Amino acid sequence: MYLTANKMKQRGDVLSGGSYISSNDQRLHFGLGEATTVEEIEVHWPSGKLEKFPAPAGVDRYVTLTEGGGQ
Repeated sequence: MYLTANKMKQRGDVLSGGSYISSNDQRLHFGLGEATTVEEIEVHWPSGKLEKFPAPAGVDRYVTLTEGGGQ
């Protein structure tokens, strides 16, 4: 996933596997510094599909993205 804020593009990857009988947190966290808005969210799904999602209103929140729900 790519997130753009303050004209800076950041990348975060979701990795499901951990070790035996465990997994990693599926949520991504982006440090936005002084940014008060997100400009763009772009997701490259494992299926190969590329989607852009509307920026959420405000920051300091979790947003759930579902494949097929973007543009």
